[in-house]
Amino acid sequence: MKIKRALLSVSDKTGIIELAKFLNENGVEIISTGGTMKAIKDAGIPVTYVSDVTGFPEIMDGRVKTLNPKIHGAILAVRSNPEHVKAMEEHNIKPIDLVVVNLYPFKETISKPNVTEEEAIENIDIGGPAMVRASAKNFKDVVIVTYPSRYEGLMKMLKETGDVDAHTRKELAMEAFTHTHEYDGMISAYLKETL
Repeated sequence: MKIKRALLSVSDKTGIIELAKFLNENGVEIISTGGTMKAIKDAGIPVTYVSDVTGFPEIMDGRVKTLNPKIHGAILAVRSNPEHVKAMEEHNIKPIDLVVVNLYPFKETISKPNVTEEEAIENIDIGGPAMVRASAKNFKDVVIVTYPSRYEGLMKMLKETGDVDAHTRKELAMEAFTHTHEYDGMISAYLKETL
């Protein structure tokens, strides 16, 4: 199986335990953050806390946790580029092959009656879109999954071939950029409405 290391960090936890269980059973190391890590751990599935990878704690009420070269270098490194591989070796960065991320529930938050601007702003995801975009940019080396509806197909493909084909990788990258585009559009519209 080409997928050896995965980062799972989701607001919508639909199907994430089944996916984590499948990945673990197939020898994939799982890295995770906060609530996702707790859910995986509580299900008895081995998981590595992102802070143990970065060597840096989550800070500023969780605003800063995955914005780190040990995460972004692991996602953005082009595996066929000797300079990238050398940089990973020099800085002790292990590649991440699969990223499963969906974003803070901004739409749901601003739909609540009497939501404050502070609540809305705290539900603007920063690290999530950065990981989604980095993974989608490097789709030839990293599989990015942003929708739980994709988990079943992903597991089926990994079980059958041990990898994700080039067409599906590109399609998932397109979905990822659509996801961040729509997300930013909602935030922009909210800020415009509240001017």
